[in-house]
Amino acid sequence: QVQLVESGGGSVQAGGSLRLSCAASGLTATMGWFRQAPGKGREALASRRVNGVTYYTDSVKDRFAISKDNTKNILYLQMDILKPEDTAMYYCAASTYNCVSRSYTLSEGCYHYWGQGTQVTVSS
Repeated sequence: QVQLVESGGGSVQAGGSLRLSCAASGLTATMGWFRQAPGKGREALASRRVNGVTYYTDSVKDRFAISKDNTKNILYLQMDILKPEDTAMYYCAASTYNCVSRSYTLSEGCYHYWGQGTQVTVSS
């Protein structure tokens, strides 16, 4: 069983930065970040395979960076140049399997465990 706890969300002005953290308990392989804005579906943002390879969705690839501290088992999402349209609930996700392809790691189907979410609000 894997438990995920996100933190680091908050309110920021456009152009600002935030770093989200996801503390994982238990063994994880592929991990990812998703978000869901009010009235919209869940959107994949970034993923990290167990070998360190990372993937990004096009809308955030030049502004967001996913990383992991393996010693602490914490996944991060550094978010820069934030825009009002980045306002959403952000979720960490984990799989105990090593999802391989970019498309699969950026889909909900790869993941079995989800955190409770952390809210990010970007004001103009």
